[in-house]
Amino acid sequence: MAAMTQYATGKRKSAIARAWVTAAAGDIVVNEKPLEQAFPRPTLRNVIQFPFELAGVTGKYSVRATVYGGGPAGQAGALRHAISKALVIMSAAFRAPIKKEGLLTRDSRVKERKKYGQKGARKRFQYSKR
Repeated sequence: MAAMTQYATGKRKSAIARAWVTAAAGDIVVNEKPLEQAFPRPTLRNVIQFPFELAGVTGKYSVRATVYGGGPAGQAGALRHAISKALVIMSAAFRAPIKKEGLLTRDSRVKERKKYGQKGARKRFQYSKR
C-alpha cells in the first residue's frame, strides 16, 4: 500500500505555502531544494520543524512544498502553518498539542498600508509651526 499523502495550504504575511506531507522517511524539500538550501538560517529551519517536534514525530514524515511571496521569515511561517494543518488532518491525535501551541491559527498580522498626506502608515510629515 502506498504511503498516505496529505495536502494543506498555509499563509503568513504575504507568503503562501502549499505542502504535501507523506508518512515516509523525513526529508523536507522546498521549491525543489533541500531545507538547508532553501532556508539557510537555523532559526527558520527550527520554525518549520516545530510542528513535528510538538507531535513527537520528528523524522517520520516527508514534506514536499512550494512557497512563494513574502520574505524568508514569512515563508517559514507559512510553511509551518501548512505542515501543522496537514498533520492534524492525517491524525487527530496531533490536534491537541498543535492547537495548544497556536499553530493552526493563521497569523493575521500584515503590513499596514501607507496613508496619503503621511510619510508612512503611522508616521506623519514633520510639523512646522511657522
